[in-house]
Amino acid sequence: MTQTQPFETDSRTVTWATPGQGDLARLMELDGLGQLDAIRSGELPPPPIMATLGMSDLRAERGRVVVEMPAAGFHYNPLGTVHGGVISTLLDTAAACAVHSTLAVGELYTSVDLTVKFLRPVTVDSGLLSCEGTVISRGRRTALAQAQLSDEAGRLVAHATSTCLIMRLGE
Repeated sequence: MTQTQPFETDSRTVTWATPGQGDLARLMELDGLGQLDAIRSGELPPPPIMATLGMSDLRAERGRVVVEMPAAGFHYNPLGTVHGGVISTLLDTAAACAVHSTLAVGELYTSVDLTVKFLRPVTVDSGLLSCEGTVISRGRRTALAQAQLSDEAGRLVAHATSTCLIMRLGE
C-alpha cells in the first residue's frame, strides 16, 4: 500500500503476562468462579486479550460477568467506528466468562458459536463500554449464555448469544 500523504499517527505499547505462568496445578484445583476471582485479584495473570484490547475490569459472580473497556481510537475500522470484531470479542468474553463462572473443579469449556446483533455505532464518544454476560441455561455438556453491551450513557449498542461446550479435564 502506497502512502501519498503524511497522516497523523498515534502509538500504543501493550504489555501482557505470558500465558501458562503461575501455579497451573492450583488453577485446576479451583472452580471456574475461583479462577476468575484469582485473575481479578492478581493471583493469576489476566488473559492477554484483555491487555490487547484495553479491557479495564472483569467482575464475576456465579452465572454473571461484567467486562468493561473504554472505547478507543485503536479499536476503529476504516469508517471511524469501533470495529465489529472488537465488539464481538467483548460480547464473547462476557458470555463465555459467565459460563466459565459456573464450571466445577476439573471442568473446561470452549465456545461453539456466537451470534451478534449490532444495534448502534460505537465511537470514542461512547465512553466506557460495559458488557454483561449471563448464563441462560447450563446443562452437563452445553451452556447457553447471552451478553449485552452498553455505552457509558447506558444505551444498548450490541447483543449476543453464545453456546459453549463443557468438557471434563482429560476428555
